[in-house]
Amino acid sequence: MFFLTTDIPENDFISRTISHHLYDADTAARVAQSILLGVGGGKLLDELGVKVDTYHLNEGHGLPLAFYLYDKHGRKLEEVQKRLVFTTHTPELAGNEEHDMKLLAKMSFFGNVPAEEVTRVAGVENDRLNYTLTALRFSRKANAVSKVHGIVANQMWGENAGICPIIPITNSQNGTYWRDQELHEALAANDDVALKARKRELKKQLFDIVADQTGTLLDPDALTVVWARRFAGYKRADLILRHFERFKKLVSNPDRPVQVIWAGKPYPKDYGAINLFNDIIRQTRPFKNCAVLTGYELALSAAMKKGSDIWLNTPRFPREASGTSGMTAAMNASASLSIADGWIPEFVRHGENGFIIPHAELNRPEHDKDDFEADSLLTVLENEIVPLYYDQPKKFLEVVKTGMREVEPTFESHRMATEYYELMYKA
Repeated sequence: MFFLTTDIPENDFISRTISHHLYDADTAARVAQSILLGVGGGKLLDELGVKVDTYHLNEGHGLPLAFYLYDKHGRKLEEVQKRLVFTTHTPELAGNEEHDMKLLAKMSFFGNVPAEEVTRVAGVENDRLNYTLTALRFSRKANAVSKVHGIVANQMWGENAGICPIIPITNSQNGTYWRDQELHEALAANDDVALKARKRELKKQLFDIVADQTGTLLDPDALTVVWARRFAGYKRADLILRHFERFKKLVSNPDRPVQVIWAGKPYPKDYGAINLFNDIIRQTRPFKNCAVLTGYELALSAAMKKGSDIWLNTPRFPREASGTSGMTAAMNASASLSIADGWIPEFVRHGENGFIIPHAELNRPEHDKDDFEADSLLTVLENEIVPLYYDQPKKFLEVVKTGMREVEPTFESHRMATEYYELMYKA
């Protein structure tokens, strides 16, 4: 693994700043970052004498590599296609960059290749280059990151001439890193007493973090729902709050208490997400069993997965290309409660190894969909999960154990690595 930086003494000040911020909000800086990644990456491997059979572009950010290879191999598109594969990760606009050809040419995005030739070879329309579409035209094969996303990606790009096939390879997570060893030893021994005791201990560890950050004291015997991931509008962190009186009733029942914890990281200049984060803090402040944590680093992420009973996932269908946090939650005795998007339809069987939130018809207005899906979410919690947890704890434990047993054979990283090799690289 090689890390690229421009922050070296030989560079002028502006050039040194190119690699200072991930996803820089300045357009020219973002373009410069792509050049650094694509051309810099390609040149580095050549300088080191590394023989490369296949270059894998993970999203379009490193697209200038395609033009570097195009120039290097006699400006023959088929020579680039022999060597290049591509993963598209998201249907979100922000993840499928598009920029003006004049700006890209001015900044040497195409290296030595004239802009007119790029326009012809890449099939550029309206003088704007779409990174994803161009990568699909310069690659021999591409993949989406779940079966649902494979359908969505082919619907998005399939009508465009000259693109390569797009197949699904569902994301995964590394079990060795994420799973709690004591939980899995108890599962393997079929020792429910030990499993429940370890889970309670893990909940207490999470609740110590919550207490340190917020002063909120939570109960390790209470049903605990966690929403934790990158803060982005389409992930709808506040969906559970939409019908607020019902939410209030849910978390205020002393006989069957429900605790809800949020955590996440908005991008620095995503003011909509920052405002949403702050608004959740404001709305939940009166409740003694709700907490909002700052950050989502690896240690906190692991603690939340291990300390949750229910892992809540509420994206707008079909905008969650894959999602992987629910995989690691399932490894640690936490059941998914999720919209059937991304990887979830490939795994969750409602009431057996997790829970599905029914989603609205695609063509309904956004606010109608939000209302419908917020109602669905609360209904599943009120009528199924809460009664199961408090009235049928053995059955709830069986759901959790089934998820633990079933998640790793298919959604552990060995399977994904094998598929990338067999279906993308070797092919």
